[in-house]
Amino acid sequence: MHFEHLIQINAPYDSPLPLLSRAQVWRGLALRAYDPASFVMGMEGCSIRNHVRDGAIEVLDRTLYFGAFEVQDRVIVDTDRHLIRVEVQSTENWPRCTATTNIEEPEPDSLFIRFAYEWDDADAPEQGLDDTARELRSQACMAVDMDTVARIREMSTQELS
Repeated sequence: MHFEHLIQINAPYDSPLPLLSRAQVWRGLALRAYDPASFVMGMEGCSIRNHVRDGAIEVLDRTLYFGAFEVQDRVIVDTDRHLIRVEVQSTENWPRCTATTNIEEPEPDSLFIRFAYEWDDADAPEQGLDDTARELRSQACMAVDMDTVARIREMSTQELS
């Protein structure tokens, strides 16, 4: 299953919100890779099991803690392309999936973040979901992503004060 959406960060000609720079947005997205608990409600913590850097590419192997539920994932941070890809391992309760986040700038100062999700349709946990559960999951992803943008705005405002 595939789901993606865009969140507009800057509307340079029609917005009461302060414009954010590409660098500010990227810093927030990169921070979410290292400290996701600051961005995701209900997450109790994160440990980085392995961290490798090769030029502009960083790879983080993480464990995310949601109480008794743990998620193992790998995060690829591509600084040159302003792209982050999260690969989640399959478990008996969770399908293999990926989440890709990247910054788009169709014209100067007009920034968007594209969030794209892919779930492996062949995994048993994915096959067990009905359309309502999939729709609820997509809505939850959108809510987390909107919270991420709000957090990036908050951090950027604090940075300016």
